[in-house]
Amino acid sequence: MNMMGFKKKKKDKNLIIIAGCGRLGSSIASLLSPQGKDVVIIDRDGNSFRKLSPDYGGFSIEADATDINTLKDAGIDEASILMAFTDNDNTNIMIAQIAKKIFLVSKVITRLYDTEKESILNGSNIYTINPARLSITAVDEIFARAREVES
Repeated sequence: MNMMGFKKKKKDKNLIIIAGCGRLGSSIASLLSPQGKDVVIIDRDGNSFRKLSPDYGGFSIEADATDINTLKDAGIDEASILMAFTDNDNTNIMIAQIAKKIFLVSKVITRLYDTEKESILNGSNIYTINPARLSITAVDEIFARAREVES
């Protein structure tokens, strides 16, 4: 049993850990939990958990996700996915690298606002999401569709 009082399944590897309970983290957790996924969300600010939907049935930990003991308490040894979605690029990079390099989590996804910081993770097998890049791609697709309609 961990400090949250629930028994972790050994070798389950279906656990999803989300660091950061802002708009993105809370939305992903609120989407996955009702689908029957085992989700643990970590945030330093306990008030952030109010963003979770009423259907969220996972666990919430008010702590620093860069702390290895916090990650262990969250069940990182059984995690198949870790998502680092805090509001700080450096924090997300650190959490992602800890998950991938120390705990060998198979899928690690992080959000980075600064496109230049993506190079830090090149070759690390850590997936990055960049809101600015996604927006640019979406706008480009809208313009491409508009050109097709005009032709």
